[in-house]
Amino acid sequence: MIGKGAYLRQLTAATMQMKSVAVGKELEGSSPPSVFIGSWNYPDVYAGPMIAPMHGDTAIMDMPESWISGHKTQEEIIGYRLNLVRGKHRVNAADLDNRFVEKLQEISLSDTSIESEVSFLSQPEGMSFSEEHTPFGPSAPIERFEIESGRWDRSLEKVYYDTDLKSVDAVVDLHKQGVAFSSIQKAFSVGTMGRERGRRLVPTRWSITACDTMIGDRLLEEVKKCPVLDTWRVHEFSSLHNNYAVLLMPTGWQYEWSEAFLHVLGNEELVFSDHEGKKKKTGYSPLGGCYYSCKMAVLEALAQEQKQAGAIILREALHGYVPMGVFNVRENVRSAMRQPAQEFEDIRSAISHISEKFTLPLQRFIEEGNLLKNTLRERQCTLRDFACPATPS
Repeated sequence: MIGKGAYLRQLTAATMQMKSVAVGKELEGSSPPSVFIGSWNYPDVYAGPMIAPMHGDTAIMDMPESWISGHKTQEEIIGYRLNLVRGKHRVNAADLDNRFVEKLQEISLSDTSIESEVSFLSQPEGMSFSEEHTPFGPSAPIERFEIESGRWDRSLEKVYYDTDLKSVDAVVDLHKQGVAFSSIQKAFSVGTMGRERGRRLVPTRWSITACDTMIGDRLLEEVKKCPVLDTWRVHEFSSLHNNYAVLLMPTGWQYEWSEAFLHVLGNEELVFSDHEGKKKKTGYSPLGGCYYSCKMAVLEALAQEQKQAGAIILREALHGYVPMGVFNVRENVRSAMRQPAQEFEDIRSAISHISEKFTLPLQRFIEEGNLLKNTLRERQCTLRDFACPATPS
């Protein structure tokens, strides 16, 4: 069967028919604030700002936390992102002592949009869609880059000047203070956290998963000390051509993330799954950053409730779905966890409830999900209990 990475490359290529903003070699505009650090050829990477060809408050263009909760449509979100122009300048990840990187840090630490001027070596072109990071519009190498001074976020500023604070403690502390995940991730990416000698630029894609993992690991330590749920619960949410179901089980912590892609490109019905038990997963998940984003979102809600549970999360992406980054998973699962839960006496009735809401027969998730399959077996349930007609075309 095709792997998730290969499938998403096909899917991403299909979305490249969309049009991004057209700009010339000179650009004056506002950064939301937003920056992007590439991963190609690390540690010598392409870093730079992302700027909209408009002035004023452009914060909504790079604020994923507000999109799902604010009921933004897929078209609106893509519109925001394709209006962001990426400037690129090659720097070494350890070379933070130069004015260009300092400007990127000023942008990332700002709590307001930053007025910017950029001259490009060539006319910006293209666009980028990914399951790992949010889309953006055309890009080009930078010849000249100037910004106006802005007001820094006080929490981020405090972390920046604390050069004895470990980066993991900085990320976790900022999360506890309620600083938006996207703000934490951008500040971490441009090397404003951690002990002074260890600070580095971190590619955007890597920094997203790193922050999800650091926050998730610390939350898990807390959750494992909490009492276990005494019932089976299901939280549900749907948006942006996705359905989500979070099944919480009256067990100690264990976790499985399963996702299906149904007729997004054509007639495909693909299911991918990965899991971990009581011990932390070793190695990077083949499902990519969404595995860690989902895990963090569930643990965040459990820690807030001061409860422990096993968690099986099912997601199906339907026709019309477009890869827009792991924020899609994190914010949808967060939204699901905010919904009132349906409670059930056993896993059979919980799974039967989910099957009524999902397009794909639940037996497909059971076949692919080891944790779900084993839990059902322990409860003496079989695939036949959840058999149903083929998925409608």
